[in-house]
Amino acid sequence: MVFPWCIDREDTVRIRCTIFLACFLWASCQREKRDIEPSPARLAVFGDAARQSDLRPGGPVHPQHVVNNPYNSSGYDISEGQRLYNWYNCSGCHFDGGGGIGPPLIKTTWIYGGEPANIFDTIVKGRPNGMPSWGGRIPEYQIWQIVAYVRSMNGLQPTSATPTRPDTIETNPQNLQNRTTGETK
Repeated sequence: MVFPWCIDREDTVRIRCTIFLACFLWASCQREKRDIEPSPARLAVFGDAARQSDLRPGGPVHPQHVVNNPYNSSGYDISEGQRLYNWYNCSGCHFDGGGGIGPPLIKTTWIYGGEPANIFDTIVKGRPNGMPSWGGRIPEYQIWQIVAYVRSMNGLQPTSATPTRPDTIETNPQNLQNRTTGETK
């Protein structure tokens, strides 16, 4: 049995340093927050929140709403957005961002605005000449995840959260490696 008065000064300093180091490491370790069970779906139509122009008839009346993407910088949410992008068949018209029947999503100039609120507004309300309204069909949190993925295609998301190119781009099976043995197929 060790009594506190039997510990010498060196041991006390070591114990305090160990406790301090453990507390420091515990406090600095920060994990990515994942909202696995998001809030219930709700139809979020923000009216004028996603403005296309700063012009307003009669001048500014009220301060503008600021709409932020709650699923903006998480790698998990961007990869979920990629999965949902294909699941809801967005790639059927936009062809993995390159454009086809629908306009390309990999570009710098957007017709209706490239801010998260504008992209959200486009998905929820639709646009004339082809873009259907998905507001009542896709839950809000999934729309925000798709928005995060669409913005990641342009490099507008944090690079630490943006996934690299998908493996489906690699078409030559000779170049794919077996992850367990490291051999090529």
